[in-house]
Amino acid sequence: MEVIVVCFLLSTLGRLPYQLEIAMLAIFSLICLYGTLASLANSIFRKELLPLGPPLLKATQEKADKTPPPPPCSIATSRKTSGLLSISKLLDAGGVCGVPTDTVYALAASCKHPQAIEKIYNIKDRPQEKPICICISNLEQLSTAKPPFSPLLWEFMRNVYPGGISCIVKKGEWLNKLGVGPAYDRVGTKESIMIRVPDHTVTAHLCNMTGPLAITSANPSGEPDSTHHDMVITRLGHKISGVLCDGESNEAVGSTVVNCLKIDEGTITIIREGCFPAAQVRHIFEKVKNSME
Repeated sequence: MEVIVVCFLLSTLGRLPYQLEIAMLAIFSLICLYGTLASLANSIFRKELLPLGPPLLKATQEKADKTPPPPPCSIATSRKTSGLLSISKLLDAGGVCGVPTDTVYALAASCKHPQAIEKIYNIKDRPQEKPICICISNLEQLSTAKPPFSPLLWEFMRNVYPGGISCIVKKGEWLNKLGVGPAYDRVGTKESIMIRVPDHTVTAHLCNMTGPLAITSANPSGEPDSTHHDMVITRLGHKISGVLCDGESNEAVGSTVVNCLKIDEGTITIIREGCFPAAQVRHIFEKVKNSME
């Protein structure tokens, strides 16, 4: 092929002898004829009857032939009802799934399956002494369980939920009425439980479908929070049942944790400041407390 190219250049410059030019054209014609016949024969019989040599665009073809590897777990989109249904089925079957919230992505397990909550600890390498909170869709879901909360606590919750706040309250039999029953000993501590009511439509719908969920941030213990479903899939996909994909998270940090165990004594404690400013939490509490005096 290189010889023919050189001959073409010499012919263009008028420096190729006439006899050699005739020979070059004859050879080039034979090559073209062979290529045409070989391509036609190989195409008709669908196998290589006549060799053609390596393709000129081999690298491009190899790239096009590469198919992406299958995802390590079930992938569903939050923008489709079928996506929510598929993740809810996995949770109801005792699986652990990555789900979006109003803050960062979380690992979720159904409170119907205590063994699934235990899986979360193993998946994250989470220390056993760190309790896991429960997530519900709205305060109405909580009120049906009739927890013995004081009017002050109820009013405070109405002012901060739904939102990026986790309230720590006293445990009790009301959790069984809420649907936590089988997981009573696997969520919270012996005396308290942390409650999340995310301001996120997808999460609320999921909780309505599955009942209360046990959740914690979707990241290996000690590592940064997951702010995109791709981070959950990459870091934990091989350990979980599925991920509900919702793109970028609304926040870069988790919820603000508020200890409300002494709220009836007129005080709350900010355990961890997250996306909801601690000063704003205290302002809301003082406003609620003053309104009830």
